[in-house]
Amino acid sequence: MEPKLTQRFEEALVYATRLHATQLRKGTDIPYVSHLLAVASLVMEAGGGEDEAIAALLHDGPEDQGGLDTLDEIRARFGERVADIVAACSDTFEAEKPPWKARKQAYLDHLQAADEATRLISCADKLHNGRAILADYRRHGESLWDRFNGGREDILWYYTELAGIFGAYGPDALADELARVVEHLEQEIASSTA
Repeated sequence: MEPKLTQRFEEALVYATRLHATQLRKGTDIPYVSHLLAVASLVMEAGGGEDEAIAALLHDGPEDQGGLDTLDEIRARFGERVADIVAACSDTFEAEKPPWKARKQAYLDHLQAADEATRLISCADKLHNGRAILADYRRHGESLWDRFNGGREDILWYYTELAGIFGAYGPDALADELARVVEHLEQEIASSTA
């Protein structure tokens, strides 16, 4: 059996690690690259190929680390397809991001027409983020929401909408798990705020 990953994946892993070297997960001491590795893992486990795995490693690069210049570098290093997927997974390239709710609504609208690879990587990204939110809510309770630009109600709205879109358009297995994570989060919130 031929290996599915080549030196391109290794180069993308090194590039992603360097690109996000000083970045931590929101409100934690966890290196940001842990998220990128988790998303790439979910993508590969769901059947994504090398281009999708590379795009998963790089999906936050332009949005968090350099905008369109970073996207251009990704295109030059890893090709059109990877760059197109990364671009489609980004909700802004601006250093000063537009207002949160409008940006998220535009992203939700975009996802409904997105291609299969974009939805796979986006769903894996949101699933990993959703798992982290649920775990951190169990640890920190309501203070968790201070980390986010959107408050509790906005975050719940966004993840509920995401789960609905992925449930309707796929990828099925990841979408089902995201829906369960959102349901568990809603239950946790309801029981702790009752």
